[in-house]
Amino acid sequence: MAEAGRPGHGPLAGVRVVELAGIGPGPFAAMLLADLGADVVRVDRPGGPGLAINPEYDITNRNKRSVIVDLKAEDGPSHVLDLVERADVLVEGYRPGVAERLGVGPEACHARNPALVYGRMTGWGQEGPLARRAGHDIAYIALTGTLGMIGAPGEPPAVPANLVGDYAGGSLYLVVGVLAALHHARATGTGQVVDAAIVDGTAHLSAMIHGMLAAGGWQDRRGANLLDGGCPYYGTYETADGQYMAVGALEQQFYDEFVTLLGIGELTGAHKDLARWEELRQEVAARFRTRTRDEWTAVFEDSDACVAPVLSLREAPTHPHLAARGTFVDHGGITQPAPAPRFSLTHTAVRKGPAQPGADTADVARDWRLPHLMKDGD
Repeated sequence: MAEAGRPGHGPLAGVRVVELAGIGPGPFAAMLLADLGADVVRVDRPGGPGLAINPEYDITNRNKRSVIVDLKAEDGPSHVLDLVERADVLVEGYRPGVAERLGVGPEACHARNPALVYGRMTGWGQEGPLARRAGHDIAYIALTGTLGMIGAPGEPPAVPANLVGDYAGGSLYLVVGVLAALHHARATGTGQVVDAAIVDGTAHLSAMIHGMLAAGGWQDRRGANLLDGGCPYYGTYETADGQYMAVGALEQQFYDEFVTLLGIGELTGAHKDLARWEELRQEVAARFRTRTRDEWTAVFEDSDACVAPVLSLREAPTHPHLAARGTFVDHGGITQPAPAPRFSLTHTAVRKGPAQPGADTADVARDWRLPHLMKDGD
C-alpha cells in the first residue's frame, strides 16, 4: 500500500501499478489508473519508447512516476521483479512472448507475487494466427467490421483517428479487466493474466449493432442505417460559413422540435417514410446552408432538438457547458481533458504533469523501499 499522501487522491489510492513503457493504448490505460489515484510507476527504457513527441507533452504519462530500467541488462529483470513484488497490477504492451524473453512474463512475476494482476495490451491478442504480427489501430478495427461501417456510401471508410480501436476497444477494456481481476485477487489472494486484445474489445463495442443486424434492423453497408449517417436526422450538415452542425433528433418529440426550429415544419412526417429520406436530407442541408454555425447554435441553444455545433479540438474547451463542468483543465501550460469519470467522495485531479523518464527514481526507491533501484536511476 502507498504511504499516506502518496501519490494522491482518487478511488484507487493505495493501489500500486507497474507500467512497462510502450506507446498507445497501454500508456493510456495506465494513465486512467493513475488519474483514478493509483501509484503508477512507469518503467522507461534507456533512450525512451521511440514515440516522436517531447515527453513534456505526453499527457498519457500524467499523474505517473518514472524510473529507468534496462531490461536487457543483467540485473534489469530483477529490478522490475522487485517492483512487481510490491505491486498490485502490472501493465505491458509487448508482442506475445517478448515479456517472457525479457524475464518479466506472467510466470516470473507470479512467482514473486501470486496476487498480481498482469494486464496484457495487444492488438491481436495473446493467441491466434495473427497474434505475433505487427499492427496498428486501423488494421484491428478493419478486421472487426467496425471500420467498414463508418463513412459515406461509395467512398472509402472514414478513419476515426485511433479512438475506436486503441483507446475504446483497447485501453478501456484493459482497465475494466484489470479492475475486475483486482477485485478477484483481493477476495481470493490469487492474481491472473488479463488478455486485452483490441480486436476483442472493438468487436464487443458493436454488440448492439450485431443484434440489430440479426433482427434485420441494420443493413451491412455504410450510410444506410439509423446511426451511421444514412438517416437524414442523424448526421452532420454544412453551414453558410463552411462549419458543421450535428443532428441527432431520433425520437418523435425531438424530431418535431428539430424541423420546426429549422423552418421545415411541413416535413414533420417525412422521417417515417424511407422513400422520402433523400428529399428530407436535401431540405435539411439547404436550410443549414442559409446561416452560419453560430447562428444555428443560437437557434437550437435552448431546445431539445438534439442539435449541436461541431467544434474543433481547440474550440471544445471554451464551450460554456464544458467550461462550467471543468471537462478540460490547464496543467503545466497544457490544456487537456480532466480525469473521468467523477466521484462524489474520492475526487480525482491532474496532480502532476507527464512523468519525465527516470525523474522519479529516488522517490520511488524510497516509497517502495527499494534503495538499490537507484543504481539504474543514476
